[in-house]
Amino acid sequence: MKPIRSLRFRLFAFAAIVVAAALLVTGFSLSALFAGHVERRVGQELDTHLNQLIGGLRIDAQGLSLLREPVDPRFQAVFGGLYWQVNDITAGTVLRSRSLWDTYLEVPGDGLVPGQTHVHDIEGPQATTLLTHETMIVLTAPGGEHQLRVSAAIDRADINALASGFSRDLAPVLAILGAVLMIGFMLQIRAGLKPVHRVLAGVNAIRSGGANRLSRDGVPEEIAPLLEEVNALLDAQDATISRARDRAANLAHGLKTPLTALEGDIERLRQKGETEIADEIEELALRMRRHTERELARARLRHGRSTGQIPLLPHAQAILRTLKRTPAGEALDLQCRIEPALTIAIDVEDLNELIGNLAENAVRYARTTVVIEAEATADAITIRISDDGPGIEAPQTHQADTKFKRLDESGMGAGLGLAIAGDISDSVGGRLEMDRSALGGAEARITVPLRPRPTPPG
Repeated sequence: MKPIRSLRFRLFAFAAIVVAAALLVTGFSLSALFAGHVERRVGQELDTHLNQLIGGLRIDAQGLSLLREPVDPRFQAVFGGLYWQVNDITAGTVLRSRSLWDTYLEVPGDGLVPGQTHVHDIEGPQATTLLTHETMIVLTAPGGEHQLRVSAAIDRADINALASGFSRDLAPVLAILGAVLMIGFMLQIRAGLKPVHRVLAGVNAIRSGGANRLSRDGVPEEIAPLLEEVNALLDAQDATISRARDRAANLAHGLKTPLTALEGDIERLRQKGETEIADEIEELALRMRRHTERELARARLRHGRSTGQIPLLPHAQAILRTLKRTPAGEALDLQCRIEPALTIAIDVEDLNELIGNLAENAVRYARTTVVIEAEATADAITIRISDDGPGIEAPQTHQADTKFKRLDESGMGAGLGLAIAGDISDSVGGRLEMDRSALGGAEARITVPLRPRPTPPG
């Protein structure tokens, strides 16, 4: 079973459990309190009946008698649920209500002190349970004192019916209360998660280049430490990027002099007629330069991230102007078909590296024309670099495990230049594809999402 990852669902489920438990406890507690209250109230009525009975008892020459019975009509109804009984312990006679008919109250024979009231649950007529109050009095008769045990009882079914009716009336009230509480909890959860959504929007703004840091305005003090940690992490990342680029620049500068010296040696070998050796060394030097450039680019990508929206047109035009001044590009028609308002969320150096490698590749193999164009969709920007050269045999897509191996092995393109471009597109969550162009040659197609998802190159 997978754990539920929704914080909103967890909070709502916890609130539901708490509300349900609270309502159950409240319901049982109120029912118990009401039942106890009803029993005390009924007990007071039984005591009143006892007092009425005691006030009407007389002992004369004819024996024990009751001058007037309690007025409650249930005493007159057979098995009416309300009963009384007087036991003359001294004379062994019994008076009882008509409601008992041919039965007796089987009260326990515990010791009673005159004036003291005992409460019992006893078995009554027709297998009922009776709540019984009894007391002991002493009456003076001509023959001496008589101990009388006076009892009044009521069927507990009447008390239970009142308690059950209260519970039924209480249930819908508690259900409404629970619904109101759950609505309140939902509003509370929604309000409580607003700062989290605000932080998420801020992070998305940073990723898309709309902001540099998370804003602390209006953030609760409980969330503020999280923002400070995120901003501190961004500061540390910027510092790491800066150091990585400094090291990359130092490495490039350090390798520049040996490679320049090596080019001088190549030229001297050619002057001595060692052309074959010079060509081999030149090829090795070129490979070293390209490998160095790629590793420098990978080092930058490993620590890089988007720095904001960059206008695409000026950078593409600058690259084409540079290529126009090269021997391979001066005779070609280099066209840039990009809308001035089009922007892209990518690091400036990465953008120049990406377009520069692919455009240089197109210029190397074009016969007459190289075109850079771009278009934006709802969720991505697509850049196309086309030429009218020999083209490629079949479409290929840059993937981390292929790296355009077939193009590299066939000698198509600059090899590592395509790999560098693929690494950069991967790092921003994009994709590089090679296909035949409408001009008849090759087309490098780069798709970059509007909200890049930086992924370190492998």
